Amino acid sequence: MKVAWKQHLTGYAFIGPFVIGFLCFTLIPVIASLYLSFTDYDLFTTPSWVGIEHYKEMFMSDSKYATSLKVTLIYVFAGVPLRLAFALMVAMLLNRASKAIGLYRTLYYLPSIIGGSVAVSIMWRNLFGDEGVVNLFLDTLGIGAVRWFAEPLAALWMLIFLSVWQFGSSMLIFLAGLKNIPSSLYEAAGVDGANGFQKFFKITIPMLTPVILFNTIMQTISAFMTFVPAYIISKGEGGPLDGTLLYSLYLFRQAFVYFDMGYASAMAWVMLIIVGIITAILFRSSRMWVHYESKGGN
Repeated sequence: MKVAWKQHLTGYAFIGPFVIGFLCFTLIPVIASLYLSFTDYDLFTTPSWVGIEHYKEMFMSDSKYATSLKVTLIYVFAGVPLRLAFALMVAMLLNRASKAIGLYRTLYYLPSIIGGSVAVSIMWRNLFGDEGVVNLFLDTLGIGAVRWFAEPLAALWMLIFLSVWQFGSSMLIFLAGLKNIPSSLYEAAGVDGANGFQKFFKITIPMLTPVILFNTIMQTISAFMTFVPAYIISKGEGGPLDGTLLYSLYLFRQAFVYFDMGYASAMAWVMLIIVGIITAILFRSSRMWVHYESKGGN
């Protein structure tokens, strides 16, 4: 009994830092934010109970909230599929024997490491400036320069292009999935006369569907939390004409510009519910399109 108690104590000592960190920095703040979402709180005075007034304001009278939600949904549903498609394309190119394959994988993964940084956001802003490299390239093609910082939709697509550029993590996961597809399937399909497109849509895509589901969920959650690029590129304003006012940026402005922490907490909980609903829909729909090797996988 004494030895067992010591073994348990050692285990508690190892998990203790995580438990304390989880309680202090995750669970307690989450519970506190739920309470604050029903109060009027400005960070300096005692919270006062207002009930569901913040939620009513969000959905009934705050036009900027509706705009931020619309901009974020466009950003997510346009950016995530493009990022996954680009990541899969690069993964298939790297899924070949080469002496420098390790170097290529590292170079393609770098954007995911530094892509969300302030420095990259500033660089991206300069690239898409009126006299930036992107407009110079468009002029060369005869398309003409685009006013990226004057047109709301163009500014939003600038953020989407940045999100697509950060494809490294999805690419590595797709690459691991490609490595797990038996080569015998492609050989058998080749014997039957299947071409490259048939192999891709009949073998590669069905065998990758579990990985596609995982990447879709993770990238969707990540897209909803995007903040730094929108803040830096729009200088914290979400312009032009709220074209880059992502949900997280508007939440930040409510909390730390207008000091309406109660309203910001309500926004955070609505975002949690939206992400939860989208994730549940993806899991529910996976029964119809995700292929598992075992029948019990669905």
